[in-house]
Amino acid sequence: MPLYALLIALVILLVLSAFFSLSETSMMAINRYRLKILTKQGHRGARLTTQLLTNTDRLLGVILLGNNLLNAAAATLVAVIISTIFGHNDLALFIGTICVTFAILVFSEITPKVIAVTYPEQIALVSSYVLTPLLRFFYPVVWFVNLFVQALLFILHIKPKDGNAVHKLSLQELKTLVLEEGSFIRKKHQSVLLNLFDLESITVDDVMVPRGQIEAIDLESSDETIQNQLLTCHHTRLPLYRGTLDDVAGIISARKVLNQMGSGETTALGLEKIMREPYFIPSGTPLFWQLQLFQENHERVGFVVDEYGDWMGLVTLEDIVEEIIGDFTTHSPLQVGTPLKQKDGSIIVEGSSLLRDLNRKLGLKLPLDGPKTLNGLILEHFQDIPEAGTGLKIAGYPMEIIQTQNRVVKVVQIYPVSTVIE
Repeated sequence: MPLYALLIALVILLVLSAFFSLSETSMMAINRYRLKILTKQGHRGARLTTQLLTNTDRLLGVILLGNNLLNAAAATLVAVIISTIFGHNDLALFIGTICVTFAILVFSEITPKVIAVTYPEQIALVSSYVLTPLLRFFYPVVWFVNLFVQALLFILHIKPKDGNAVHKLSLQELKTLVLEEGSFIRKKHQSVLLNLFDLESITVDDVMVPRGQIEAIDLESSDETIQNQLLTCHHTRLPLYRGTLDDVAGIISARKVLNQMGSGETTALGLEKIMREPYFIPSGTPLFWQLQLFQENHERVGFVVDEYGDWMGLVTLEDIVEEIIGDFTTHSPLQVGTPLKQKDGSIIVEGSSLLRDLNRKLGLKLPLDGPKTLNGLILEHFQDIPEAGTGLKIAGYPMEIIQTQNRVVKVVQIYPVSTVIE
């Protein structure tokens, strides 16, 4: 063959090798979720690409078969060209080997793969039209080669994963994806999605209203006291108890109470007739599970009980919804007040404040793996009841105890991180 024909053949081999490099990288780099959307829309290239990626071993088999065959042919052809021009010259053959290696790296490997990473979708969808018939034509060869591959993997105790399973995202990966793609998701929507992901790790203990902040009615009180309490209550559902909060009788709905009050005076006996049986929730139940249980049991309010059967607090459907979309209801005066920001940048909060609420509202990073309230966190820190005026630092945040009462920390002042308490 004339020299120009050999050179043209070499260029063609390098171009074909570049095509297989383009195809390999683009197939591995394509966005699988975008590919699913295109497939559902009826895009033929996307459908062919999906079929190819279902059997990754076969796809890589035909691509690498073509790539290596062309590269080997290019190296052999260079040897023929060197022999034609310089004869059997070892130095010329050595230089020719270096040149063909450089040409393969630049024109058939690195450059095509960089291009494929930049435009994976466009290249993969087009190359699927070529790779699909090639795979059918060379299937016997690919199957034969894969026999040795499977045998080697078996010896190494390696079990290949399903082509689609490799690209299933974990919960943490989904959270990272939402955070990184914040420019495409409205901030409020982003917050809702992140809160939904956290429902599995948050328990009812984190959002319940403690016993001491619950508005409840004592059935052993006088009828007048009960009526006054009903007229001034801040909730649509109220717990009922006899004598002490440990003896929970049930829950009443304000709507049913209003109907009863319209027909006459409300008495303890009348409340017992319209109350619902108490619904108990084991401590430590994840919020996502509890949301499903509320739905299945047609309940909206539940009493959280510990391992000894003593109830610790109250959790409602609204509490769980607020964990997802944020605060939207008004709170009883019995519940924790709003943090007060001072002129020096410090913030005064109540000791009974939930740590999760403080982290969310104030942008703090207080530890959540132990006590649920600020009071509990401080008591755990000192292993004792601290006095008013005591300074401390937890998780890098300087604090000062303003008031203690009845063996609990009532009011705490949290300073900016840069502030030092003397």
